[in-house]
Amino acid sequence: MVTKTEDTQLNRLENQVDNEGGGAWEYLCLVRKLKLRRSEKVLKHGLSILNDPKKRSGLGPDGQCIWFYRFSDPEWTLYEQVAVAAMDCQHLDVAKDCIKVLQKRFPESKRVGRLEAMLLEAKGSWDEAEKAYTSFLEDNPLDQIIHKRRVAMAKAQGNISGAIEWLNKYLEIFMADHDAWRELAELYVSLQMYKQAAFCYEELIISQPTVPLFHLAYADVLYTLGGLENLQTAKKYYASAVDLTGGKNTRALFGICLSTSAIAQLTKGKSKEEKDKSQVQSLAAKALEKDYKQRAPDKLPQVTTVLKSLTLSS
Repeated sequence: MVTKTEDTQLNRLENQVDNEGGGAWEYLCLVRKLKLRRSEKVLKHGLSILNDPKKRSGLGPDGQCIWFYRFSDPEWTLYEQVAVAAMDCQHLDVAKDCIKVLQKRFPESKRVGRLEAMLLEAKGSWDEAEKAYTSFLEDNPLDQIIHKRRVAMAKAQGNISGAIEWLNKYLEIFMADHDAWRELAELYVSLQMYKQAAFCYEELIISQPTVPLFHLAYADVLYTLGGLENLQTAKKYYASAVDLTGGKNTRALFGICLSTSAIAQLTKGKSKEEKDKSQVQSLAAKALEKDYKQRAPDKLPQVTTVLKSLTLSS
């Protein structure tokens, strides 16, 4: 996850480079360090360095890049970075040229072999790419990158069920990969498999209990599933998302109001505890009205009407 400081630094460098103020190498290094895919800019600025012998020969161990050199010289790292960016942008001839340079320098490199397989993907040669990946995994069953490429390849073909299958196999080995759990949850939601998505978000909350996004997503899934127990739990997780964001999560505040209204409809006065307005729901309604009054006063009447319809307006 990119920090605010890193984001500020990245935007500063990006503006500087775009305005021809120098710092292209530093920018490319930071993009790589943060594991971002600014493909068009990486392709443009990376090629400007690779196509200029003076710039290319002047590449040194910049502080941003020193931690993740994949090859013995930063020039080769840049060829790799540009190759991936070129594939993202469908400039396959550029990617092929970069890979050829790396093949010549590292003829037995499995990392270069992965780039070749990725190029097969980009060309739509799915069967050939799958054969290459299968071969890589036979040599090293714990190659995370190859497992993830299989997931990406299935998604690229629109095979969401296949992507889910590969992700589940991946998570059997790499259970601590939070990004993979989140991706799996989102894939389940896309297929309306909400119970399975809920399980994924439970895993994320257990491992990262202070991330409000996971609490909110879990609450959304439970609210969608419906039923009294799910709605009651959803309300609790909406409340925890509000708490973790200092009361500033509009979606979670609405979630509290909607969950409470749905619970009231199901209980129909059978439970005084559920029928009565609790402090948290009243606070949620007040916070929403205050928020819209400050940042979108033109929408405040609509919000107030909605809250009244839920019998939660302050």
